[in-house]
Amino acid sequence: MTQLQGFSDYKKERYESSCFTALEGSGEETLFLLHGQKSLVGTVVRQTTYDIHVASNGGELVVPKVDVKCHASASSAEVVSKLIKIDKKVSTLELGPIHAPAHRYFIKNKTLYPLIKEKQVMLLTLLEGEVIKGLVENFSRYDVEMRMKGGVGLTVLRHAIYDITDKKGRCYLKSFQKEARDWKRSALYI
Repeated sequence: MTQLQGFSDYKKERYESSCFTALEGSGEETLFLLHGQKSLVGTVVRQTTYDIHVASNGGELVVPKVDVKCHASASSAEVVSKLIKIDKKVSTLELGPIHAPAHRYFIKNKTLYPLIKEKQVMLLTLLEGEVIKGLVENFSRYDVEMRMKGGVGLTVLRHAIYDITDKKGRCYLKSFQKEARDWKRSALYI
């Protein structure tokens, strides 16, 4: 049987973890980029299945998880805003949150795993046109952790992804990789 070396162990360890679980109760000031070109800075007090409760400016806001596109440490907010570019073509599509998982733009786990190991620079485009350039560091069922220029960390929620390409423009979405199967070209594929 052929497989990706270390992939099943990685999935067992990380796949069910959620970035919101890590933030919940940590007290970490976090910058959240939300749909509708909004942002919010606060701390995750608690979470439910579909919402996060964020303490911000002395109050508590309930934010649907599907409204969160990505998040980073609040201390890196200025740097993050400079590093994120906009794809004007995608932004004119006026895409909002996609609630039904079957209609989302999906990246296969076995496509993401070699990208971590090979440290390949990727371009992640979000539904509203934001383009995040960096290395894929980790992923779970719900999110993809990126490391941008200068070591700035950013976590992208998988439901907010529109496209993922390498610097040459090769697509890594499931719809394309169904035929291309780039993970088979990885040195990890045994």
